Amino acid sequence: MKILTFTGRTPSEALKKAKMEIGDEGMLIETREVQKKSLGKAALYEIVIGIEEDMIPSTYKKTQKPLNKQKPLKQESEEILFDISNAAKQISKISDVTAPQFEYGSKRETPIAPALEPKELKEIKQEINKLTDKVKIIQNMFWDEKSPDLERQIPSEFAEIYRLAAQSGMNKEHLDGLMSVTLEHMPLKMRENSATVKRYFQTILRKMVPVRIETTPNVGTKKVIMLVGPTGVGKTTSIAKLAARYSYLMQKKYKVGLVVLDTYRIGAVEQLMQYARMMKLGIETVVDPPEFSSALESLKYCDYILIDTMGSSPYDKGKIEKIYECLNGNTSEYNVDVVLVMPSSIKYEDLKTTYDNFSTLGVDTLMFTKLDETMGFGNIFSLAYETKKPISYFSVGQEVPEDLVCASSDFLIECLLNGFNRSKV
Repeated sequence: MKILTFTGRTPSEALKKAKMEIGDEGMLIETREVQKKSLGKAALYEIVIGIEEDMIPSTYKKTQKPLNKQKPLKQESEEILFDISNAAKQISKISDVTAPQFEYGSKRETPIAPALEPKELKEIKQEINKLTDKVKIIQNMFWDEKSPDLERQIPSEFAEIYRLAAQSGMNKEHLDGLMSVTLEHMPLKMRENSATVKRYFQTILRKMVPVRIETTPNVGTKKVIMLVGPTGVGKTTSIAKLAARYSYLMQKKYKVGLVVLDTYRIGAVEQLMQYARMMKLGIETVVDPPEFSSALESLKYCDYILIDTMGSSPYDKGKIEKIYECLNGNTSEYNVDVVLVMPSSIKYEDLKTTYDNFSTLGVDTLMFTKLDETMGFGNIFSLAYETKKPISYFSVGQEVPEDLVCASSDFLIECLLNGFNRSKV
């Protein structure tokens, strides 16, 4: 049996079309209203007819492109989206044209021959805004990812925000959980357009990001900060940025000392010593764990002591164990704040594995580097959300000390939903 559909402004009009095309041999299966009647818009009905293929008249021909002119479905969809985008541009032009024009230079600015009363103009703008938002919703209907695994169906207004968060690298379980909370608590009135939905979701995300606000040492105390993490994440450069920040960029110029545990790489030691000479900082090297406490005591005149450690694979337990021995054998009076440094350019699962393997060191805060080398930031959100460990700093480039940003939930969520923008750093 062949299933055919016909449309009309009324069910009887659709039925007449069907009889004219295929005669009386078809069987009416369903009648449905596909478009409600509204101001300036007629109703539209569709009927579904079932008919045996051998009963279809030879005069009936379903409109179809020749094979040599047919295109792949993906290309057809792209062209549809292009047409929709053009429609959106036309809507914007209409919006500009309908705005009242003023003549400037006179003492009183007066509109030049407004074609519409303000109330009517406002109503038109509201309709244009609604239409523009519907265009955006239609565009998101072509998104080919699966719908979230939620108990309820996700409303079309939420499709854009879900797609953005999913493509950012956020863990799917976290995203679906946050989306459920949003759907449950967001007032219905705020769901009228996608911009409001995005702002509301942004607010929820910001509240979920733990952040460590930067504080300075109290009088008579000092801060001891150790950077740990995998090889190649930029720990040594980050140490230099922090040293320059504390020495020259704060309200007070603090005394900073450096400790190097990374004696495996001669280059790293030389690089940090060069920074120390440039900034006139004290520096100590540690080869064996028992030397760690004495190195801290040698720098007791400093307000900040920054410790650079050997980089290691998250699976190299030997090197991680050596760092642990230094921390565990610390007999000085100073508490060490352990900062786990990770690149933002790896997927969430790899970040989580790195965190799990370094967590034996008693990680206090997180620091993320290479934000200028990635397009997705949902992985950072998911790790902070999952571990409940606050983020202290972001490194957004190689420049010392400029490319260091104190962590804030606003900055991270802005990157997550709208991408990294250096001008906003």
